[in-house]
Amino acid sequence: MSLTPRQRALRALSLKKPDRVPKWMSFTPPMLDGFKEKTGAEDPASYFEMEFREVTPDSTKKETDFRKYFASYPKNLDIDEWGVGYVKGSLYHFKKRVPPMEKFTKTEQVEDYPFPDLDAPYRYKRLKEKVRRIHGKGLAVMGWGSPSIFEQSWYLRGMDKLFFDFIENPRLAEALLDRITHIVTESNVHLAQAEVDVIVLGDDIGMQNQMLMSPDMWRRWLKPRLSKVIHRVKQARPSTYIYYHSDGVIDPIIPDLIEVGVQILNPIQPECMNPYQLKKKHGKNLAFWGCVGTQTTFPFGTPKEVKSTVREIIHKVGRGGGLVIAPTHVIEPDVPWENILAFFEAVEEYGKYPG
Repeated sequence: MSLTPRQRALRALSLKKPDRVPKWMSFTPPMLDGFKEKTGAEDPASYFEMEFREVTPDSTKKETDFRKYFASYPKNLDIDEWGVGYVKGSLYHFKKRVPPMEKFTKTEQVEDYPFPDLDAPYRYKRLKEKVRRIHGKGLAVMGWGSPSIFEQSWYLRGMDKLFFDFIENPRLAEALLDRITHIVTESNVHLAQAEVDVIVLGDDIGMQNQMLMSPDMWRRWLKPRLSKVIHRVKQARPSTYIYYHSDGVIDPIIPDLIEVGVQILNPIQPECMNPYQLKKKHGKNLAFWGCVGTQTTFPFGTPKEVKSTVREIIHKVGRGGGLVIAPTHVIEPDVPWENILAFFEAVEEYGKYPG
């Protein structure tokens, strides 16, 4: 049975066995530059024959001056369309965030804030035709609109302030999360209406050994809002798959994620959660995207160890379908080029699904 890349991807995500395991990898800017230098190619997805392509909304036409939201306005401060400030860090592409809502004390300040127009229809007008062109090449489409509720909230407010708000100023927290939830919902409904195959959602709510917040706090503040987003997306296009990203340990809430409609879990860091145990426990309800560690295997393993790891994951997690094999994060500059090649060689060599 030979399938198109899109057929292969959708079959795997529907927890059925395709002809081969689909694959994915993305690169940090320094590694993307290295890829171009070594290969002479521009696009890793095309070069390595990945099954997916990404689409995003068009750029905003809205112009907003956010400078009044910062106590000081250094010349090197870059500001995104949400009004979040960024200062260049000391290493590679890393940046430090500067939250514009750090000094807010009242819900009225949140209500008056100039949020971006990611929910505006004009930003999605050309998307359906883009998706059709990609589908016409036999490829699957991942839609990146506005994916995060918790993360975007703390980018704006500051993480420590947001956690204090949960306890001491819940009305402000509710106003902020509700406004962002509306934007996230409408943005992703537009993506679903454009007929993307996979909607990317997610919030980093896990650390190396536990969650960033208690499961009960997550259920209080984030679960109902995530549920609302997914419900609206599924109303718009029931066949669109819901992908949810969180680094770190999130075992306690995986049943909740399944309950609200998550179908794909990413990235399954093996340093934090056991992908083989998760496959046994949740493999009837979830597809897994990732599983190859970027804290261990990719930067520190040999090419032989990378291939061995890929083989084991395909055999154990990919059994019967439900796996997109991938690094558990973007490829950072400490990953040897030989290990990148070893990953794709191993997928080619061992990528047929076990029986």
